[in-house]
Amino acid sequence: MGVRREFSNNDWLPTSKQEMEDLGWDQADVIFVTGDAYVDHPAFGTAIMARLAQKAGMKVAIIPQPNWRDDLRDFKKLGKPRLFFGVSAGNMDSMVNHYTALKRKRSNDSYTPGGRAGYRPDYATVVYSNILKKIYPETPVVIGGIEASMRRLTHYDYWQDNVKPSILLDSKADILVYGMAEQPLLEIIRLMDRGVPVESLQNILQTAFISDNISSIKPLKNTKSISLPSYDKCLNNKRDFAEAFRITEEASNCLIQPRIIQDSGKYSVIINPPYPVAKEKFMDDIFNLPYNRLPHPRYNKKPPIPAFEMIKHSVTIHRGCFGGCSFCAISAHQGKFIANRSENSIISEIKKISEKDDFKGHITDLGAPTANMYKMKGFDENICQKCSRPSCIYPDTCKNLNFDHKPLIELYKKAMSLQKVNKITIGSGVRYDMLVNKSSAQNKKFSLNEYTQLLISKHVSGRLKVAPEHFSDKVLKIMRKPPFKYYLKFDEVFDEICRKNNLKQELMPYFITGHPGSDKHEMAELKKNVKPHKFDIKLVQVFTPTPMTLSTTIYYTGINPYNGEKINLPKSQNKTNRK
Repeated sequence: MGVRREFSNNDWLPTSKQEMEDLGWDQADVIFVTGDAYVDHPAFGTAIMARLAQKAGMKVAIIPQPNWRDDLRDFKKLGKPRLFFGVSAGNMDSMVNHYTALKRKRSNDSYTPGGRAGYRPDYATVVYSNILKKIYPETPVVIGGIEASMRRLTHYDYWQDNVKPSILLDSKADILVYGMAEQPLLEIIRLMDRGVPVESLQNILQTAFISDNISSIKPLKNTKSISLPSYDKCLNNKRDFAEAFRITEEASNCLIQPRIIQDSGKYSVIINPPYPVAKEKFMDDIFNLPYNRLPHPRYNKKPPIPAFEMIKHSVTIHRGCFGGCSFCAISAHQGKFIANRSENSIISEIKKISEKDDFKGHITDLGAPTANMYKMKGFDENICQKCSRPSCIYPDTCKNLNFDHKPLIELYKKAMSLQKVNKITIGSGVRYDMLVNKSSAQNKKFSLNEYTQLLISKHVSGRLKVAPEHFSDKVLKIMRKPPFKYYLKFDEVFDEICRKNNLKQELMPYFITGHPGSDKHEMAELKKNVKPHKFDIKLVQVFTPTPMTLSTTIYYTGINPYNGEKINLPKSQNKTNRK
């Protein structure tokens, strides 16, 4: 055994038996297994979960990117934890990480040193969980992360071109935490530490589990239950699949949500409703955990980790997105309602970054899923409790939405006043449809012109990301995106501000081709418009159907779940990617 030393909160969490022995640990309480390299930074989900468990008093260890193709020594090296294994594929769905929209194998992985591919398996959550269940059959496995979250119910899998049951069944995991999982994780730890067996953890919010006896499931206080068409029905009838999605999405759009039940063979999958939107103090506590903000020393002699290099000088200011784009998984994972950090917490993190040796004065993002939704919510939250709209800004801006940009303006100004900060640019995408085509009263009330002027004149690093997604209003309607005229208007505003300030900057618009609803006419329109506008063709991506989105449901079923309307699919996708 190595020399025992006192554990400091500023130390990295152990990743090897030797590191555990150096700390004098015989056993960890919780072991996290992840498909990403271990970077102790709040942009990496495993780091947040591990630091949170540590704060709860647990001895926490991490197994990053274990080898699943040898004798499985990586899964055995730390022994079994006292409470449970926490398993995640990483910050991305492993199939999106591995394959292009045309199902070609990618040659790189941004979450691995040197960007090298091949350090995680396909369907990593299922593979890791099954291995752990085989080696340690009596030890509970808790799965989470975006891969598990978006596959928690019956879903269409684009890569196998089939309908799959809840990932709980394939993974053999004991419990699933979905969405941003800090609150359910803490409750699981609290109860299991008290000796409550995992099979009794039925009433924890924001978790999912399976049962072969639905009548024995404990009811949730003040919560109604709704049933979806079963897995077998979804497998055999596309309209049932579409109906299951519609029910699920409408429920998830509400502030107060039901428990969802879906039968799958002899089992029932039970999805408990989520926790209320995280309060500001809780968000601040998450980002104030003692992260080193660096990769683990095990990578010191290895090439840089691209995902870390991209975000190391950026700051997350909120979670959630109320845009409701039909192809996007953010609202299904992070939620439609915005969870904010306080201004003080954000400024404190910027100060920590500014003290790093490699900081040269440039904060590369004050961002989020959407850059300009900070501190936005309904004027009357009682109205929000009864609302099931997927978007607060499409097809028009909700009259109950307070989309005041003043808090963002104040945040940008205070951050720029810090001594070591010379420049702040916004790297996240901006919803320009909140900034244009508004009345003069709205412009004044919500500080729209002031924000637009400040953003474009002071906080663009050459190019500003926006996502019109298509030229065709027919396709944009299916995408739940505003008409293309909104982009053209913002483009005019952008050019005018750049001219007045003598700035050589450009918009960086992203487009999607091959989305449901496209045909030869729309495809040709997209191609025709790319050239005269001099758009970079690299910014045109092929639609990838990912689990639990409206666009994927339409792609698989060929119908709109909300009105039964048949929607055509691009012929190239029908021929190449589907049976």
